[in-house]
Amino acid sequence: MTLVKFGKDQKNNIVNPFFNDVYSLLNDSFLNEKLATRTPAVNIAETDAQFEIELAVPGLSKEDIKINLDKNVLSVAADKKTETVDENKKYTKREYSFNSFSRSFTLPESADHSKIEADYTAGILKLTVAKKEEAKFQSREIAVK
Repeated sequence: MTLVKFGKDQKNNIVNPFFNDVYSLLNDSFLNEKLATRTPAVNIAETDAQFEIELAVPGLSKEDIKINLDKNVLSVAADKKTETVDENKKYTKREYSFNSFSRSFTLPESADHSKIEADYTAGILKLTVAKKEEAKFQSREIAVK
């Protein structure tokens, strides 16, 4: 089955306008927003002294985030369960929300596994992985003979 999205000029000529309005409610962005698994966006940067990994994970608390290092694989995972109970009149309404993700990063040979720090501020998890001393960029002046 093929879905065809009609443009504004074709809206009134081919299909009922009501159908087109309902179809616009069920477009891909709506379905992706509600049904797709969410993986946080990641920024990775390298400086002379360290690697910086930033993950956008708004709505979580520090307790929800788990960071593990296994050999040279750094894993970041979160699992959050929210339950809201609203008792009103003769019925009870319960809403559940489950959010979880897991991301893994293979650290290079130059990473110092003993110097990894994590900071969570304003929805951004920032991981800082220091480089080994011998891997840091060293600059020096070279004399011309």
